[in-house]
Amino acid sequence: MTAAGRELTITRAFDAPRELVFRAWTDPEHLALWWGPAGATTMSAESEPRVGGRWRIRIGHPELDADQWAGGVYLELRAPERLVFTFAWERPPGTRVDESVITIGLADQDGKTVMTFHQAAFGTAEERDAHADGWSGGFDNLAAHLATMGT
Repeated sequence: MTAAGRELTITRAFDAPRELVFRAWTDPEHLALWWGPAGATTMSAESEPRVGGRWRIRIGHPELDADQWAGGVYLELRAPERLVFTFAWERPPGTRVDESVITIGLADQDGKTVMTFHQAAFGTAEERDAHADGWSGGFDNLAAHLATMGT
């Protein structure tokens, strides 16, 4: 598989200022209200938004046998325009597997925010495609949550 085939890039516009979008990605209270694919429920969210700080999420989904845990470490935070962190599923909880790096760029465009989401690298195209589906549903959740945040 080529390097490009091991990466995922999604660009999405949100009807919210980038400060709010950045906060939705880093504040655990906000993460708990939108994180996860369509149909998932976020059971808990932890976040220490600083370089070297950790984040961790537990989600439940009706199609899964058990809750799923994911977490990582913040590598870069440049509010409100850039966020970089590691991402790994925990199986079993506490044991990290399939680590990747997520880079989020946030650009202001006429009062809206254009988010460029990039995740790399995946072991297979199937893993990448599964994450693309999950993130797309999650970004629908994020858009709905941003509409409730106000300014």
